Amino acid sequence: MRFMVIVKATPESEAGQLPSTELLAAMGRYNEELAKAGILLAGEGLQPSSKGARVRFKGSERSVVDGPFAETKELIAGFWLWEVRDMDEAIEWVKRCPNPMESDSELEIRQVFEADDFGENLTPELREAEERLRGQVEAGR
Repeated sequence: MRFMVIVKATPESEAGQLPSTELLAAMGRYNEELAKAGILLAGEGLQPSSKGARVRFKGSERSVVDGPFAETKELIAGFWLWEVRDMDEAIEWVKRCPNPMESDSELEIRQVFEADDFGENLTPELREAEERLRGQVEAGR
């Protein structure tokens, strides 16, 4: 099962405050553990929302809202993508994580949809197209 572990933003991360050398080293060691365990698929920190944008959809209309965004508790400062057995294993790995921020912080764990989760709505033709696309993405890496 794949899980996304979401690092929630803090006022400091939104202000562009960079992590200390000590925190960078601790997170590097943790990421090495994840890689050695074979569960790390991806992981990155994100720039503050002041450097981002949101695209809102209303029917066929699209509107762009430039950052920064006001509600820090709704923002993401980084993420990992892991492949683990189940939610319990993801939780155990998160508990081992150093605090990813200099202040109090929060990580959110969300399971990634897999093809089988869509049931019969994912027709054989759509499943084949999805598998073809995944193959193209993998080949392009």
